[in-house]
Amino acid sequence: MGEVRHPNHPGELSTEASAAERMRDGDELEARARAIQVLQAAGVPFLVGGAYAYAHYTGVYRDTKDLDLFLRRSDVDDALEVLGRSGWRTELHPEGWLAKGFQGEYFVDLIFGSGNGVAVVDGEWFRHAVPGGVFGQEVPLIPAEEMIWSKAFVLERERFDGADVAHLLRSVGPRLDWDRLLRRFHRYWEVLLAHLMFFRFAYPSDRDVIPDRVMTDLLSRAVETLESGSTEERVCRGDLLSRVNYRLDIDSWGYASGRERDEHERGRTGGTGSELQDPGGGGR
Repeated sequence: MGEVRHPNHPGELSTEASAAERMRDGDELEARARAIQVLQAAGVPFLVGGAYAYAHYTGVYRDTKDLDLFLRRSDVDDALEVLGRSGWRTELHPEGWLAKGFQGEYFVDLIFGSGNGVAVVDGEWFRHAVPGGVFGQEVPLIPAEEMIWSKAFVLERERFDGADVAHLLRSVGPRLDWDRLLRRFHRYWEVLLAHLMFFRFAYPSDRDVIPDRVMTDLLSRAVETLESGSTEERVCRGDLLSRVNYRLDIDSWGYASGRERDEHERGRTGGTGSELQDPGGGGR
């Protein structure tokens, strides 16, 4: 009897492109291709992400249960209407960052933000998109910088995207717009630093793909926090990384929710969070 895998297990990882479609039948792949076709025909702007963009950047192919399309929130209703007219059943996710289109048992995710509200799809995603191909069609792919930004916060017990971030850094690190990536993380710079340290451990022979100036900048910020000490407010920002694993801290141990505080700040400024000042000091 084979190993029983968790539903979020990535499955077979391969350098062969066929691995991305081996577990999917023709009807499912045709449904995904058709979703792209009808949205393109209607002029709805979107970017392809998920496993397809990941394979483009890293050369790592894996099975994927759906097609991830990234849109600005202002275009989601149009996309749902177009899919609806083409026979798809559609729904808007109650947490407000995702919509779905269903054709029988097959589905497409329409993503316009992240679960923690930080990585909102905005115009920069589209300005820095790269050309790619999916199902024989030319499509724009999400930028590697924004893929890293959004994946860096996926640190649940049942799903950890740190290896994806490391593979992206290994593959495209020398070509990344590091200034934009630093700006994206801004007040969340410690999350980026954590992933860069994880990368340095995983790939000691490839450490030079991360510019020295980036490591020096982030490490100097860490030193500044040593000098400034702990924040006065008792807050746990862990719920920006995992809604489940830090719930006890907030419910039982008297920590304020960093996620709620962050949502309040984003609502007050009308921003995505990447441009807000670091509440713990050391933000640049």
